[in-house]
Amino acid sequence: MTGSAPPQVVYAQPAQTNRDAEHLRLLSIFHYVLAGIMALFGCMPFIHVTLGILMVRGALQNSAGSPPPPAMGWIFVVMGSVFILMAWTVVILLLVAAGRLRRRTHRTFCFVVAGISCLFMPMGTVLGVFTILVLSRATVKTLFETAARPA
Repeated sequence: MTGSAPPQVVYAQPAQTNRDAEHLRLLSIFHYVLAGIMALFGCMPFIHVTLGILMVRGALQNSAGSPPPPAMGWIFVVMGSVFILMAWTVVILLLVAAGRLRRRTHRTFCFVVAGISCLFMPMGTVLGVFTILVLSRATVKTLFETAARPA
C-alpha cells in the first residue's frame, strides 16, 4: 500500500470554538433577516400580476380609449408570477440554511445557499461572502462534523 496520508484532525482551542459558535449564531440571524427582507421585496411583483389581471379583463384603458391587448396582460401575469416564485424560493432556501447553520448541520447545503445569496447585491453578497469565509475554516468544519455525529 503506497502512501495515503492519514486524515488530519484539527483540535480547536476553546476560545476559537466559542468564536466560531458565535459567528455561526450571527450568520444564522443574518440569514433570517435577509430572508425577511427578500420576502418583502418578493411581494412587489404582485403589483404587476394585478395590473396584468386588470389588462386581461379589459378594466384598463389607454389614452385612445381602448383597453390594452390581453396578451400584454398575460405577459405581466406570467412574468410577475415567475419573479414571485423565484424570490420566495430563495427566501425558503435562506430560512432552511439559517436553521441548519444554527444546528450546525448540512455544511455543503449552507455553502450552496451562500453562493446563491451572493447574487443578491449588496446585502446578499456580503452575507454570502462572510458565510463562505466562516464555513471554510477547519475549526468550523469540525463543529459541523461533531454536531452531525449521533450522541
